[in-house]
Amino acid sequence: MADDSSSRERKVRGRKIRRDREQKEGRQAKKELARTASKAGERNGDSPLADPAAVVPDPFVETDAVASIRDRITGWLEANQPVHLIGPTGCGKTALALAAAAERGRPVVWLNGDEAVDTAALVGTHAGGERYEEHDRFVSGVDKKTQIVRQRWVDNPLSVAVREGATLVYNEFSRSDPEAHNVLLSVLEEGVLERPGKRGADRTIDVHPEFRVILTSNDAEYAGVHQQQDALLDRFVGVHVDYYDEETEREIVAAHVDLADEDIATIVATTRRLRDELEMVVGTRAAITAAKGVTVFDGAAENGTIDDEVLTDVFTDVLAPKIAGEGTDDVDALRSTIAETI
Repeated sequence: MADDSSSRERKVRGRKIRRDREQKEGRQAKKELARTASKAGERNGDSPLADPAAVVPDPFVETDAVASIRDRITGWLEANQPVHLIGPTGCGKTALALAAAAERGRPVVWLNGDEAVDTAALVGTHAGGERYEEHDRFVSGVDKKTQIVRQRWVDNPLSVAVREGATLVYNEFSRSDPEAHNVLLSVLEEGVLERPGKRGADRTIDVHPEFRVILTSNDAEYAGVHQQQDALLDRFVGVHVDYYDEETEREIVAAHVDLADEDIATIVATTRRLRDELEMVVGTRAAITAAKGVTVFDGAAENGTIDDEVLTDVFTDVLAPKIAGEGTDDVDALRSTIAETI
């Protein structure tokens, strides 16, 4: 009888040890799951936070005209006012926004607007689930298995920027659906971000005191631009950005393309004349692209002049996409106008 009692005690102790081990493994699995979920946004380099020094455009030309506008932006940010940069395409709004954001020395979060941006794209969403198992073998010969599934929430750019006190640069803001921006109202007015779809005590995030936001958008007449709600726009200061003066445009082109000063002056002067002559946007970006074309097609002579026909061909190629689909007659008319201007 003593041997039977001792045997039963050993079996009970063995089952208890196995059960304790399984419970310990279950607790470890839960902890690991929590750690994994909390770091979801940082895995595989997915964190939207960027070092401020890494976001400054390279090259970035800083003339007096550029510095003056950048200082206006940083001044408003210092006054805790969100800034909306408005202007024609290709005038340098994005570069200015990034340079001003970097000037603050805080992390920078980038977001590009388009039709697909909704509230979840700004705030965050559930990105599938993660599961683990708990085994209970307390009863001999019986393996009781419990599967636990936990949804994994991933914060998107706005949530990260609000929590970390980063500078949010929201490029092409007006291309996104205005309804997606309702969450910005509580951020700017009440200092709280609500995350629809998130459950529990952490559904909301208190806005970090160093959080700032810079929006960029094209003028209202551009295609693909949505009229945003006045209640939101009233909370921003608007800084209008236009094309720079001729000297600044020359320096910007020279920073991007290795070309003789005389040729750069010719290209920029032609760009500015075409800007006045054509009913289309001819931005500084067009001048940079044209300068790259001139270097490839060897239109520059030894004395620093550019063949007129080559320059006409280059500017026609650069600007033709703006009338794509309108027919060859329109392209021929464009080329004729460019040739006359040159």
